[in-house]
Amino acid sequence: MKTYHVLEMLGDGISAELSRSVHTLAASLPFAIDFEQVDLSLETRNARGPVVYDETMSAMERLGVAIKYPTATETESPNRILRERCNFAVIHRPVMSFEGVKTNFKRSLDIDVVRVATGGTYMDRGRRIGNESAVSLRVIERTPSLHAGRFAFRLASALGASVVSTSKYTIQREADGLFEESVESISNHYPGIPYRRELFDALLAGVILHPDRYRVIVCPNEYGDFLSDMACGLIGSIGLGDSASYSFNDEGEIRLAMFDPSGGSAPDIAGRNICNPTAALLAFASMLRHLGEVEISKQMRKSIKSAIASGSKTADLGGKLSTDDFTAVVVETFESQLTAKA
Repeated sequence: MKTYHVLEMLGDGISAELSRSVHTLAASLPFAIDFEQVDLSLETRNARGPVVYDETMSAMERLGVAIKYPTATETESPNRILRERCNFAVIHRPVMSFEGVKTNFKRSLDIDVVRVATGGTYMDRGRRIGNESAVSLRVIERTPSLHAGRFAFRLASALGASVVSTSKYTIQREADGLFEESVESISNHYPGIPYRRELFDALLAGVILHPDRYRVIVCPNEYGDFLSDMACGLIGSIGLGDSASYSFNDEGEIRLAMFDPSGGSAPDIAGRNICNPTAALLAFASMLRHLGEVEISKQMRKSIKSAIASGSKTADLGGKLSTDDFTAVVVETFESQLTAKA
């Protein structure tokens, strides 16, 4: 049987339940997933110190692909440390509407937010100047902007979609201007893909008013953070979004990839078998697409959406199913779809 070897980063809170859900779905695949586990829980990090990250990076460099579950932040952020040590340059957040989920937004949304993972306002905490002023440094770099642009156009090519780059380039003429210049240079290599720029504030209104005009959106760091959270709000829950982080080699090819649910560790419900595993299962599906199992990934996403549309939901979405029961419905739907296609 064909086997894929991947790293599984265990975390805190509901991490164990999300892992159990992913393993249950993985068991129904027509190929094998060999999960090599590392423990990034707060307890282990406090007990063993930085060696935990050294071991994680050793496995990450060897395997190249990982799925990660939520981790608690106490003295340091594991996400920040992994981002820096893996040299992640791009974050991809697909956000799509789910039939059966109540929202205040009455349109259908299906967008892919491609975000530069470095720079922007997040790299400098700033400093006080006297008693009444403060200043921070905002940096936009060309290389990660090029990586984000290339990833966006390759994704759009696979989806048969257009690309929109967005920032405040008329105001931040040098910083955001460098980002837009980088993306435009990539667009020249993809003449068949429709491409346009939009100012970020106008784009936020545009996504709400005319969501059908957007599919792949590429933007600097903080803009992508704002946009993806807003988009998850439009579809009804932060817990319905997954995320992927990528680093690249000098030729622009993906070197390391990490996939994770966008939500937190939810310690208040940990161990109660009531958490929503949807985002973790979507992250698993995204990982399979990266591994080359494109059709299986599509079927898995379709199965998750079908399960929710049928009314099979966890409590956070207004349903009554436990984590394990919802996973069982997804697995049953997925296996039925595989049988039908065969």
